Parts: sequence; structure tokens; C-alpha cells
Amino acid sequence: MIGMGYRTIKTAVGAGLAIWIASLLDLEFATFAAIIVIMCIEKTKKKTLITMNKKFLASLLSLILGALFFEVLGYYPIVFALFILLFVPILVRVGIQDGFVTSMVVVLHVYTVKNANWAMFLNELYIIFIGMGIALLVNSFMPNFKRDIETFKKEIEQKFEVILYEFSAHLRDSERNWDGKEILEVEDSINQSKSIAVQDVENHLLRKQNKDYYYLEMRENQLELLKHMMKIVAIVSSSSLHVKQKEMFAEFLKNLSQNVHSGDTTDISLNELEELKASIRRTELPKTREEFEIRANLFYLIFEMENYLNIKKKLFTKRSR
Repeated sequence: MIGMGYRTIKTAVGAGLAIWIASLLDLEFATFAAIIVIMCIEKTKKKTLITMNKKFLASLLSLILGALFFEVLGYYPIVFALFILLFVPILVRVGIQDGFVTSMVVVLHVYTVKNANWAMFLNELYIIFIGMGIALLVNSFMPNFKRDIETFKKEIEQKFEVILYEFSAHLRDSERNWDGKEILEVEDSINQSKSIAVQDVENHLLRKQNKDYYYLEMRENQLELLKHMMKIVAIVSSSSLHVKQKEMFAEFLKNLSQNVHSGDTTDISLNELEELKASIRRTELPKTREEFEIRANLFYLIFEMENYLNIKKKLFTKRSR
């Protein structure tokens, strides 16, 4: 709601300013400048430029073709209707159909004046330039999303801490009550924050990448692994058989849950995981089928945890290039 209110304020200021400037220049159809401002202001700078480009090309094309059309066939309603029928396919073919409304307003101005002369042509161009110039100016003021993204990142990390800790606690106590709501909550937080990160990129015209977006993608990929692990954790924890390897892995998860952050400590965690695997290999072989199945699932969890850590490691490898 804050973002929408900010955009409304910019639109109101821009529309009023456009009419004022167009009126100062004594341009005909000065209010059209306000309409252009309203139609050109988008959520991001990049979208605004794309919108302006399409509307400008469509308006210019309609101004030229409309003037020729009316001068040759006459200023009649049937001619205007015929122009629309022929003009729309051209817009679609060129890929600027989003500029249809503004182009039609321009053509209606030509139709109203009933005189496609140079003065009318310049009048329309001045109005278009004023409207689009003001739209570009007011939309250069964009909110800074960095604080919002950082807040989401902290929230995501806190949820990951809870998830990893609950995995650890469940391996130690199968009776522990946890509904897994953090899995759904963190997924929603990642989706929201990715959307904000995309807006942030589109508000910086010379920036094509966003480190925060890559970070959020990394957490999204890690979350998918945690979802798979959750099922295996439930299977392993459901067994009442005491297996010390289960306790060893639970301790690793507990320590990992205390070190969820944006920094790169993956090498430390991967080394600890390697030491855990080596320790498990040095223990006695399973004596029963149930113990064998538990330890097999534990090795699967360790393998997935290794993938979990490597996903983050790749992020920092990409950044260092």
C-alpha cells in the first residue's frame, strides 16, 4: 500500500505540472499532457521507459498516418472508424499496441482541428514531449528497497534457523510437536522478497544483476532440499531404536542452525560434515535391519546437507568472479 500511495502522489504532481507547463506555452489540448503522464508512470524506471517508447512511436505514427488519411479522405466519422480498422493491425505488427489509447487521442485531435498543418503537428509533439518528460522526471524518484530486502533476508534466515533446529530436535525426540509452518512461511517470504529485488533491479537502468536476488534464489534452492529432508527426518525420528549416529547428525544440525547468516562459512560447515561422515564410517556396522535402514537414511540426509551447503558455496564463487 505504501508503494501504491507513493506512485499516486507522483502521478498527481506530474499531471498537474504537465498541464501547467503546456498551458504556459499556450498549447492546444494542454490537458492531454496530464493524460500522458498518468499513462506513462509505471512501478519501475525500466517499465516507464518501455511504456514511453511504445506510446511515443504509436503517437508519432498515428499523427503522420492520421493526417494523411483525413487530408485525403476527409474529416468524417466513417473515415475515423476506417482508420482504426487499418491502424490497429499496424500497431500489432510493429509490437507497439500498448500505445493504442494515446495514439487515438492524437488522431482525435487531428480530427477535431480538421487541419493537418505544421502548427498542429508541432503542438501535438510539444504536448507529448512535455507529458513524457514530466513522467520521466517524477518517476526518477523511486523508493529504496534495500531496507525491505534486508528485513526479508533476516526473516528468512531466522526461519531457516528454526527449521534446522527442529530437524535436530526431532532426531533426538520423535514426540516433539512441530507443525512445520516455518516451511510455508519462509517460502512466502522468499517469493515476496524476490519480487522486490526484481523491482530494485528495474529501478537501476544500468544494473542488470542484483546480488540480493541471487542470494534469495540460493535460499529458494536450499528450501527445496529442506522439504525433501523433512520427510526423511520424520522417518528416521519415528524409530525408537537408539542409534548414536543419529545423535551425531542431530548435533551437527543444531550447530548449523546457530550459524545461518549471509556470510560465507560454508567451508567450515563442509569440513565439519566431512569429519562427521568419517566418524560415522569408523563406527561399528549395523547389527539389525532397522539400524541399517536408519543409517542409510542418515547418509542420505548427510548427502542432501552437503548439497545444501554447496548451493551457498556456489553463490560466493559466482560473486568472486
